[in-house]
Amino acid sequence: MTTEIFFSAVLIGIGATAFMDMVAFTQKLIFSQQSLNYAMVGRWLGNVAQGRFIHRHIMASDPVPAERLLGWSAHYLTGVVFALVFLAVVGRGWLEAPSLLPAIAFGVITVLAPFLILQPGMGAGLAARLTLDPRAARLKSVFAHLSFGIGLWIAANCISNSF
Repeated sequence: MTTEIFFSAVLIGIGATAFMDMVAFTQKLIFSQQSLNYAMVGRWLGNVAQGRFIHRHIMASDPVPAERLLGWSAHYLTGVVFALVFLAVVGRGWLEAPSLLPAIAFGVITVLAPFLILQPGMGAGLAARLTLDPRAARLKSVFAHLSFGIGLWIAANCISNSF
């Protein structure tokens, strides 16, 4: 992977994650929908570092130092890693002429991470099956990751003429 691709992935990952967060914020304003509390992601990661991977309910687990910062940092780092993987799969050609469909498809595929790792680890079960409304939780996750995919495309278009 070239330095150019790496730095593009960093910018695209940050941009796509920021777009995802703007969509979540808009949903909160318009529909009063709560988005993921990234402090709880930080709490989970802090516990993972101590060897505890699965919780009954993450909010009942002991807080960890700087959990909010840790969670938000992990959120953006994950976006960058996803962008790196995406660019490794689609190649430099996509970066030179970003198209929406591959970005959306990849964004939707990334929902496997919360379904298979984060939600079970935080006590929500596989694909949020232990939540009060698993269908709604799954739809929120899919929509969030769909917005990440759209964000990949938007961010790539913003930087495509920069290099």
